[in-house]
Amino acid sequence: MRLFRESPFGPVYRAEGGAEPPALRWETTDGRGMLLRQAGRPVLLARVDEDRHGIMLHRRAGYRSPLPPVRADESRPMPDWQRRYADRLAASDDGPLHPGRWMFGTRDVFPPYVWGEDFVTAWPCGHLDWDRNGWNGVVPLRKLSPPDAPRVKAYRKRARDGTLAPVLLWWITTLDGWLLLDGHDRAVAALAEDRAPHAVVLAMAEDAETTAERFAALPEYEEELRTRAFRGPDPERQRTASLRGLNDYAASIPYEEAATRAWPIPGGPAEWDAWMLEFRHAHDRDE
Repeated sequence: MRLFRESPFGPVYRAEGGAEPPALRWETTDGRGMLLRQAGRPVLLARVDEDRHGIMLHRRAGYRSPLPPVRADESRPMPDWQRRYADRLAASDDGPLHPGRWMFGTRDVFPPYVWGEDFVTAWPCGHLDWDRNGWNGVVPLRKLSPPDAPRVKAYRKRARDGTLAPVLLWWITTLDGWLLLDGHDRAVAALAEDRAPHAVVLAMAEDAETTAERFAALPEYEEELRTRAFRGPDPERQRTASLRGLNDYAASIPYEEAATRAWPIPGGPAEWDAWMLEFRHAHDRDE
């Protein structure tokens, strides 16, 4: 996989080449069944509730991070994590990248519920509650370590001194939230120190054709605003504000996110049901 940054410091990368579908991919069937497959085998199953009020999750051991371990010396001085994670995902055989436009952002500030009540700490099952105006939380892909585990304790010191490497989150549209692709122990460490984990966030960007169409429509919008008869005490002020809003929209077009691409589950609902039975048997054996 080859990645090309569309501007020297921008968040959008164009991916070319590589396998399609990728080794780590989101799959769906019948409007309700979903799974995350890595190297041929599901590591997460999900199903939308019949009343559409949430999603039930089932995960199993075996997920592999698509990033190599972060060395302790890599955080001093602080690198360009966005670029570094992008390069490492491009070189990975276990990652989600496929040809298209991708957003790689960095994020330090989250609403408190993202890493609070909407952080799925239970294993292997969980429920994403859509009843409260959406969900927007984080789903770990392996069982979380306790805050006093030796590795987590070492990371907690880095969290306190500001040198803890970011976690990697992947936005999944149909979940209305993120999958935690890398940095499970780092996330636990940051939260144990009452800090939201620093994150590199990955999402699909709108394709080039859609972006070009939106740019092509701008002159017509601008002309309509310049000739519109605004009402009110200060129509020119309204016109200026509307044109400023159009400029802001134009500036955002290259950075608009798109829906997560999903592939069909090859065997349809019957395959999803078969995997669900295997997940339950594996859970019973672990019990």
